[in-house]
Amino acid sequence: MNTESAMSRLAVVAFDRISPFHLSVPCLVFEHRGEGDLPRFDLRVCAAEPAPLRTRAGFDIATRHGLKSLDWADTVIVPSWRDGEERPPETLLKALRRAHERGAHIVGLCLGAYVLAEAGLLDGRRATTHWGWSEHFAARYPRVELQRDVLYVDDGRITTSAGTAAALDCCLHLLRRRHGAEIANRVARRPGKSGPGLVRRMLRSGKEQGLRA
Repeated sequence: MNTESAMSRLAVVAFDRISPFHLSVPCLVFEHRGEGDLPRFDLRVCAAEPAPLRTRAGFDIATRHGLKSLDWADTVIVPSWRDGEERPPETLLKALRRAHERGAHIVGLCLGAYVLAEAGLLDGRRATTHWGWSEHFAARYPRVELQRDVLYVDDGRITTSAGTAAALDCCLHLLRRRHGAEIANRVARRPGKSGPGLVRRMLRSGKEQGLRA
């Protein structure tokens, strides 16, 4: 993979009954707002299941892309999963395996770690997930080296985060890793067009303990 284009093409996986907040996290960090001096990413939200995709907030979302975009992306982000007890669709798991085999960076935010684990991508690796599911995750995936009470775990081409707000820290960490702390902090603090937008304090280390809210 060309290191100059690494992280320039991102696929964010959407699925039925997704939380709008979880879907918005990578979009807020990597969306393009016309700021010429900031890195520009080609961001695609990709449906893992047939339309319509219902959100937990009571509205539907429509996407222009499907799982084929995972073959195109340099970075694939699974922003969550609807239920740790439910096995994700095999089509999604196969697409994630293909993306990983060709060298893409795979990211599981919050319960998205379950999807990566079901695909077998976390076997023998360090990973984290939402603290409230940590015992369940550890029992279900004993081959994964679960790291409890951290914000995120960066293990080479696989990155996972703890729940909710930690996903923001994780995405900003990905941006920092590729483009440096100055760029990541500017993105974290930039104002939105109709409000404060994404506002975080100085980037937090993945080793900091997550809040158990």
